[in-house]
Amino acid sequence: MKCLYLDCVGGISGDMLIGALIDLGLDLKALRRELAKLALDEFEISAARGVRQGISGTKFDVAVHKHDHHHHHHEHDHHGRSFNDIQRLIESSKLSAEVKRRAIGAFRRLAVAEGKIHGVAPEKVHFHEVGAVDSIVDFVGACIGLRALGVERVVASAPLRTGFGFVDCAHGRFPVPAPATVELLKGVPTFAGDEEAELITPTGAALLREFAAEFGPMPPMAVRAVGYGLGSRNLPKSPNVLRALLGDSAVGDGRESDRVAVLETNLDDVSAQVLGDVMDKALAAGALDVFHTPIQMKKNRPGVLLSVLCAPADADRLSRLLLENTTAFGVRRTDAQRLKLDREIVVVKTAFGRIEVKVGRLGGRIVSASPEFESCKSAAAKAKVPVRRVLTAALAEAEKLYD
Repeated sequence: MKCLYLDCVGGISGDMLIGALIDLGLDLKALRRELAKLALDEFEISAARGVRQGISGTKFDVAVHKHDHHHHHHEHDHHGRSFNDIQRLIESSKLSAEVKRRAIGAFRRLAVAEGKIHGVAPEKVHFHEVGAVDSIVDFVGACIGLRALGVERVVASAPLRTGFGFVDCAHGRFPVPAPATVELLKGVPTFAGDEEAELITPTGAALLREFAAEFGPMPPMAVRAVGYGLGSRNLPKSPNVLRALLGDSAVGDGRESDRVAVLETNLDDVSAQVLGDVMDKALAAGALDVFHTPIQMKKNRPGVLLSVLCAPADADRLSRLLLENTTAFGVRRTDAQRLKLDREIVVVKTAFGRIEVKVGRLGGRIVSASPEFESCKSAAAKAKVPVRRVLTAALAEAEKLYD
């Protein structure tokens, strides 16, 4: 599947993202044509090659032509546009349904964050005149670009460097990262870093939140194209660029692959009863699988390697459970990429009644079909025959499921 990795080297803003997409091959004329579907005040987009700290890339710009206030008294002019106005404006355009949905989704995230900070309802949040046109172009343009490049999954780097200091804006002096940025990036690993500048804008944060499926290191993927989107200035200590890597990730859709944490500990003095108890507790606490392996330990002592597979989010909790319930003084953790079959239960008819069969699909094709033992067991008890006869009958029916 087509995966885009956003490496936020020098942060991220709406125009840096669009610049990176143009650098990747998004056609500026096509972007201009799509954006023209918005009934917006006059604005002009342009893209120019530039260099930041020796890295060349594309700088994307939006120029908004402000009308002369004395002649045109628009209802918008004095307080900008509310989120409601913007939503209506995007909804009523001829843009594709997907672009509308994502652009409004990203905008809503920003409005909710701003609303929380200023203490107003999200739909009443106002975006000031020029800022409003700018943000609409950024949000809608990014959504158009991601769709045009055929991106199916977005992963962003972490921890994200936010910068520090203060920035002057319409509301006064704001600390960096801006309050809306902090609000939007809750739950994502961030750090200030060493640049006294605003590296991640609220718009950049809202786009990350709308599109990134996960934050972390680059997933396994074959990179086909690389684009650099340039920020508006040269930073003293690092290149002000957003690097976008577009490629194919080996795994099919998200359901067929995931990451698991593997927890292990070596035990040389654990009783069978305690081991059984810990396995039950770990499974009850949400472990995906628990197993143990006999091992030889130092001084030729027989021991047990206890292994727990779980979701990365549950790793800390289950590690504590192992430390509390065994004699272990440490638990090792590794993270593994897991390729798995998309599973479902299908019912087949046999001479012994209906039997459940577990079916596994890869890319939609059935590659595995195995009768559920418990289902065969209860049917065998009812029919008063050995389980193996029911298993054989169920296997014969399961065979027919392969395409």
